[in-house]
Amino acid sequence: MSITYTDVTKFKKVVLVYNRNSGKQLFASMMAKVNEVFKLLKELVGFKNAEMCEIKYFDQLPEIAQKIVDAQADWVIIAGGDGTIRALIEQLGNRSYTPYISVFPAGTVNLVAKELLVSGEPRKWMKRVAKGIEVPVYLGRANGHVFLTVTGIGFDSLVVDSVSETEKKLLNKLAYVWQGTELMRKELLFNNWRYRFEVRFDDEAEWHEASSVIVGKSRYYAGRYNLFNGASLSSPLLHVALFTGCKRGDFMRYAACIAMEALSLDSDIIIRKARKLEIRCNADNFAAELDGDAVTCAPLSIVMEDTPIKFLA
Repeated sequence: MSITYTDVTKFKKVVLVYNRNSGKQLFASMMAKVNEVFKLLKELVGFKNAEMCEIKYFDQLPEIAQKIVDAQADWVIIAGGDGTIRALIEQLGNRSYTPYISVFPAGTVNLVAKELLVSGEPRKWMKRVAKGIEVPVYLGRANGHVFLTVTGIGFDSLVVDSVSETEKKLLNKLAYVWQGTELMRKELLFNNWRYRFEVRFDDEAEWHEASSVIVGKSRYYAGRYNLFNGASLSSPLLHVALFTGCKRGDFMRYAACIAMEALSLDSDIIIRKARKLEIRCNADNFAAELDGDAVTCAPLSIVMEDTPIKFLA
């Protein structure tokens, strides 16, 4: 694939959007890093051409997105985690305006930044993005909501739905470990997993049964695990794992397969590629997770968008 460049120094409007509530900010070090990024941006494109917007609460996102559209910003840098990136890109896409996007990792989970190999050190980050290398990123949509890295429904999405914003901020990834342990005790100590899903690929006639479903749009899952060979932000395909067992032993075995990055070793795990998925559940309004946040619920219609957006990374 040939590399395409753009001259970022010619941009007339650049907006840095910082979610100050992303990630574990106990020592205020992230704010200093974001301020350094903003300083370097002003030096790169000119002081009059750079602006910083701060997200104090998620209800501000529609207003910020509209401000970006009204200004016809050339480049938007999102300093936050995957949830912030997902939500702002969704707001911009719903307004049919998506400028160049870059990310500065400042969240609890930073899978987008990890796959794009961008640094969390401001000067290294700037040296990389200032080259203007364009990276096409295909978006998925689940019930109309954007996702970039992963969506899923089942055990993992129930854990995500159980973690509060306060727990995420104070405990970071430990919040998910804690809630996962609690859910295992509550749901699987004395009984089998009671939730079942039916999944259909690309409008095929057959529906497949599963106890949990993970859909990958990125090579990484849960921060560090590479579950799907060939999965990429720049790929127009969904990589899907159906976990079919419903006993506690099955879930423990699946967790081991994820930790070993070896889903194909377990014959109970069905792995497929698709551009479209439909998922039904035996329980009403079962939460689904998109890029680490519980955003929508079953039934799910998951599709890939045809045209990628452009990242600078």
